[in-house]
Amino acid sequence: MRMLVLGAGLQGSACAYDLLQNEEVTEVRLADLEIEHLPKFLAPYSGKRLIPTPLDVRDKEAVLALMAESDAAMSAIPYYFNLDLARDAAEAGVHFCDLGGNTDIVFEQKKLDETAKAKGITIVPDCGLAPGMVNILAQRGNDQLDTVDEVRIFVGGLPQNPEPPLNYQIVYSLEGVLDYYTTLSWVVRNGKREQVKALSEIEPVQFDAPVGELEAFHTAGGLSTMAFRYEGKIPTMEYKTLRYPGHARIMEAIRELGLLELEPIDVKGVRVAPRDVAVAAMGPRLTKPKGKDLVALRVLVKGMKSGKPKTIDFELVDRYDETRGISAMMRTTGYSLSITGQMQARGEVKPAGVHTPDECIPAELYISELKKRGIEIRES
Repeated sequence: MRMLVLGAGLQGSACAYDLLQNEEVTEVRLADLEIEHLPKFLAPYSGKRLIPTPLDVRDKEAVLALMAESDAAMSAIPYYFNLDLARDAAEAGVHFCDLGGNTDIVFEQKKLDETAKAKGITIVPDCGLAPGMVNILAQRGNDQLDTVDEVRIFVGGLPQNPEPPLNYQIVYSLEGVLDYYTTLSWVVRNGKREQVKALSEIEPVQFDAPVGELEAFHTAGGLSTMAFRYEGKIPTMEYKTLRYPGHARIMEAIRELGLLELEPIDVKGVRVAPRDVAVAAMGPRLTKPKGKDLVALRVLVKGMKSGKPKTIDFELVDRYDETRGISAMMRTTGYSLSITGQMQARGEVKPAGVHTPDECIPAELYISELKKRGIEIRES
């Protein structure tokens, strides 16, 4: 298999590394604007099966040329490029998946369904951790019950050694986190889709030691299209982010003071967006180069099976890979993207068309692939 990874950041690098662990993958092109400085865990492969490739993804012809030489393309770049890249993949006739994170763009990608079918390819948005892994697990729970009453998803990337005041470290993108903290979240209540405020309805969620008690609160994006797909079919669906206790109230205060606003204000004659200042001030303090992270996840699906109430509980706690220097967030996000792309290239994702992971990824196979990588989902 010849694979194309777009984006050489944290998640793209992790995706490329995971692809290179499969001997059936003969070539991985890792493409980005700047490709000179690769992480240490990729160094042994560079110039061999790994081919660092300079690329501006806005250069349509260059993208099409690389896609034409690939069995699947995986996007680990910001979500706002994914619609054009999906269109390019449909034109090139190559399987495509991305990390998604923006539901409006996913709906636009779904308009490529007929083209993808005609080309015999699959396009799968939202293939990271959340959305992605959590949606596959939720769907697996749904499929095991006769009727479903409630789907509740909890997930968070956390430092193993939290430091006050926020007890948080950047494990993905601070800009992305602040966007989630300021965007309304879709939920399903009483079978109807509605929006709730981010950082609201805080509740405790207990994990085994040493993780212990975490807090959960609403944020956007995790349910993705499932809130639309199951409106009128499942009474309750919601997605909440996990943090150490106390985090949400502090961030809510920062937000309510206007410090996360995007509209520029005048500061001593200079126009500046408050959020830009927040990112510039908080970013260095929340960046922990030697900080080891973990990912905590729980998906609860409640309903009826054979006339009896039944709850299906999926749980994961994954930790920083000290041997390779790969974070838990990279493992659960970048590896998930790699697994999806490999499944597409092997013809295991069916039928042709545009589908979200909960609509097309064989959950049992996906979970077994995670287990091979030491990412073990506990189901009870």
